[in-house]
Amino acid sequence: MVKVAMVSDLHLDINKVDIEQTLEQQSLWLKENQIGIYLIAGDLFNHFNRSLSFTERLQKMTPNTLVRFIAGNHDMVNDISYDGLQNGISNTYLHRKQLDVSGTDWRIIGNNGWYDYTFSAVLHRPEADFWHWKQAYWIDSAIEQPMSDPERMTQELQAIERQLRQAQQDKKRVLFMTHFVPRIEYLRITSDNRFWNMANAMLGSTRTGQLLTRYHVRYALFGHMHIHPKPRKLAGTVYFNQAVGYGTARRHEWLTDTFESEWLKRIRVIDLTDKKN
Repeated sequence: MVKVAMVSDLHLDINKVDIEQTLEQQSLWLKENQIGIYLIAGDLFNHFNRSLSFTERLQKMTPNTLVRFIAGNHDMVNDISYDGLQNGISNTYLHRKQLDVSGTDWRIIGNNGWYDYTFSAVLHRPEADFWHWKQAYWIDSAIEQPMSDPERMTQELQAIERQLRQAQQDKKRVLFMTHFVPRIEYLRITSDNRFWNMANAMLGSTRTGQLLTRYHVRYALFGHMHIHPKPRKLAGTVYFNQAVGYGTARRHEWLTDTFESEWLKRIRVIDLTDKKN
């Protein structure tokens, strides 16, 4: 049996967290709770280099725990190119990679994900409208990419499907980690042009959930939305959103008073065991 701890959307810079103290606290907790794998589903910092440094330092401090993260949209804003995001970079960075869980038939597959406006299909608006809205109002306008958002999502779906197909051939059960939202059931949708209906377009893709269903994925961890749902089983897949979110004066989404207490409240541990056990 391997204990896997899951969380997302730490926003360590926006939350003005003491990084040294947080590294010590998280490392100690991982050791004391004998966590075998620690998964962070994106949005650690607004700088990729800082996100990478945090996970690599935590990995060195906690050698008996495998630390793995993927990039959220905030991580992509600075210090990284589109091509750089697709490279191996570090053992802690799991995008388009996989991790077989020792002593079990489980495989963890990571993909940053993206979006394709399918969550806002009810608006019946052309792609250009969403693109222009994004450039005007969304942080992702600072992220360079050599293609449209739907094209980028299609590329990621193709990469995910290759990995899922291989896992199926290898007779592996899958825990899939992504940043963007894979199911429309988590969204608030109306048929008008209110702000959230346009923002929904940038939250994820219906096609991700459809792909996970097709390949009978057991568990899926995602972030991006700072919500506090219980694990939810949809079409055979159990979905987890363990976002910490913002604890600032302007946007206070926490249910507790400190980053440490909120992290402890949001982190979820599951046990991955072999089929034989």
